[in-house]
Amino acid sequence: MTGLEQRGLFPDEDTPDDVAVINGRCIVRTRDGHRVVVVSGVALAAYAIGDLTAQAYAMVSLVEQDHADQVDVARAFGCASRTVRRHQRRFEDDGLRALGRPAGYPKGRSRIPSTRRELVFRLKSEGVSNREIARQVGVDEKAIRKLARRLGFVEHHAEQAELPLAPAPADPNLSASAVIAQEPQPDAAPPGADPNLSASVVAAEGRSDAPATAADPNLSAPVTSDDVATTYDIDPANRSTDRLLAYLGLLDDAAPLFRQGTRVPGAGVLLALPAIEKSGVVEIARDVYGSIGPAFYGLRTTVVALVLLALLRIKRPEALKEHSPEDLGRILGLDRAPEVKTLRRKLARLAGLGLAVDFGRALAKRRVSERGASLGFLYVDGHVRVYHGKHRLPKAHVARMRIAMPATTDYWVNDAVGDPLFVVTAKANAGLAKMLTVVLDEVRGLVGDRRITIVFDRGGYSPKLFAKLIAAGFDVLTYQKGRTPKIQARFFEHHKGVVDGRNVEYMLADRDVVVGACKLHMRQVTRRTDDGHQTPILTSRRDLSVLEIAFRMFERWRQENFFKYLRDEYALDALVEHAVVDDDAARDVPNPVRAELDAKLKLARAELARLQADYGLRAFGNPESRRPTMRGFKIAHGPLRHAVRAAVKRVEDLEEKRAKVPARVPVRDVVDGDVVKLAPERQHLASLFKMVAYQAESDLVRQIAPHYKRVDDEGRTLIQSALADAADIEVVGDELHVRLAPLSSAHRTRAVAALCDELNGTGTRFPGTKLRVRYSIAAAPVA
Repeated sequence: MTGLEQRGLFPDEDTPDDVAVINGRCIVRTRDGHRVVVVSGVALAAYAIGDLTAQAYAMVSLVEQDHADQVDVARAFGCASRTVRRHQRRFEDDGLRALGRPAGYPKGRSRIPSTRRELVFRLKSEGVSNREIARQVGVDEKAIRKLARRLGFVEHHAEQAELPLAPAPADPNLSASAVIAQEPQPDAAPPGADPNLSASVVAAEGRSDAPATAADPNLSAPVTSDDVATTYDIDPANRSTDRLLAYLGLLDDAAPLFRQGTRVPGAGVLLALPAIEKSGVVEIARDVYGSIGPAFYGLRTTVVALVLLALLRIKRPEALKEHSPEDLGRILGLDRAPEVKTLRRKLARLAGLGLAVDFGRALAKRRVSERGASLGFLYVDGHVRVYHGKHRLPKAHVARMRIAMPATTDYWVNDAVGDPLFVVTAKANAGLAKMLTVVLDEVRGLVGDRRITIVFDRGGYSPKLFAKLIAAGFDVLTYQKGRTPKIQARFFEHHKGVVDGRNVEYMLADRDVVVGACKLHMRQVTRRTDDGHQTPILTSRRDLSVLEIAFRMFERWRQENFFKYLRDEYALDALVEHAVVDDDAARDVPNPVRAELDAKLKLARAELARLQADYGLRAFGNPESRRPTMRGFKIAHGPLRHAVRAAVKRVEDLEEKRAKVPARVPVRDVVDGDVVKLAPERQHLASLFKMVAYQAESDLVRQIAPHYKRVDDEGRTLIQSALADAADIEVVGDELHVRLAPLSSAHRTRAVAALCDELNGTGTRFPGTKLRVRYSIAAAPVA
């Protein structure tokens, strides 16, 4: 990193930036009074600053052509997202001319006459609603709300009325009684002040004296164990009683209660239940978090919902607005799925407990116990999540964008087949060489004394680090860094074989090398391609064949593919938390003053080298017949000689000045204001749930492999189609039948049918119930 790039870690807030990043493909560049909108290197729009019509059209074009979403465009152009939507509506209604509206109040829109303000004031004083006032005055309700605020009226939300409780059950078949003793919880909205509740609720000691006996076979008997919940409702489409009890603080989690349905959208996602159960995410969440308090959407429901929604490619809570809560609720065994604010609140509540690291560690231990055979090789690499907010954060180089930007770096550990094991967030974007010891401390706690080979790229290259890792019981596999002497072609041999069921062949050379000042002896395996390019690989493993060493190193691209897949399919880069917390203000960072001096010194040395080269060239070509002595040459080239001396003096002064400036200083001496970082908990939790979803998807791909020949090319696509498929849901006795619709082709349908038969053998229960899940494929319709 150059001195100027280091200084860019903490840029001057007063310095204008002529580039605004919209997203990974789009930027806005401002220069010389003009703006250019660039998409993938191609100019989409160019206009003069102040041309609001052209700017509005550029914003509309970005959204309408699917180059960016409304939120990203609004942030880049410094407006609200509703402004972008307003421009879209105007453009759709009346074309380009509608974007160039004159300033002032829109013509033709009704305004409240000043003479009617007294009428509005009187009606508001009498408690008349804004809607009724708007009807009487003849304007929009929004205008009344704004005028009321200007007149000094403050909206007060009415206090929640005390709910009348039924003195006796409306249904004689229900013998449940619940007790009121706790404060109402804001987590679950009351079903309404309806006296015809289907359960008797009486005030007593704050607990349920007798669980309800449900008439539905979903819960054929009251159960009080930790893994099977109890419901107080009998109608799956109306969970008002459970919602009331949650509101009163008497219910920790609503029990799943399924109703029969045909072609339920997205119900194919229930195919992932065996893999989710195998991951232990629900059990581990209960062990780590215990409970998130009385709620209709409790801990179990929240965890299951987050994983299933990720598998349905609902990538962030905001995307729930695009789906029917009723349809999603039927998949979860509820009348409605949690919506945006509810899901955000649940994540915030879990994050507030500060146990995300413990949760991730427990998930990794469970994964290790299930897949210990694939842990002989672990792949470690960093992934940068770009931050577009207003806070000043350390920058990191974003390789896919080829630019340094404010960001947070996560280091992921993947097993030999590319599945994620756990993730660690780096402090202040620390490099891989620094983070490897932190990551491997976690690995050692997971695998015990077992010797593991760690595979990573050149970012972790450090001979001293290699020696430390080898002494700690790890083996190293990475690329050689820096210039290395080419190996003659006659030393390469053709190697061909099968590794992990895959046919591979390389031209390889094997030799011992000594690396670093510590004189560490390592093995170097070099691959030569057909065009003569050589790729040297370093390892401490001497027991493996050269073929397997090359294969394991080049399999590192599995992790790169994993990052790309999670970015595209699970929105790995999406920030679910923009809040910041205090960071370590005492940590040292590169001194920007020294970085500035380094940059000046580099330029001064370059100028000195140029002058010296010019002086030497003239001395070489000096005609001795005219100037036979050095004195004569110096006199003839006096101005150049003085310039060289001045350049030498400038270099010496800068070196002396730089020597007095420390190379690193505490970050508090560099940053104006508080030293902060993004709050890590909620983002870490979101990454963990996406990790569990990806693991479940990978398990399904492996299970379907024997039944689908093109699994290497189309396995994940097939599983995605099956998970997004519609299905019939039916409760039969103590079984939950999930009957998927046929897929697009017969051979795909047969493969999924075979997968269903295999999943039925697992005997998986839907979390929170006694229902065994049974999968099948519906018969194809007769043409």
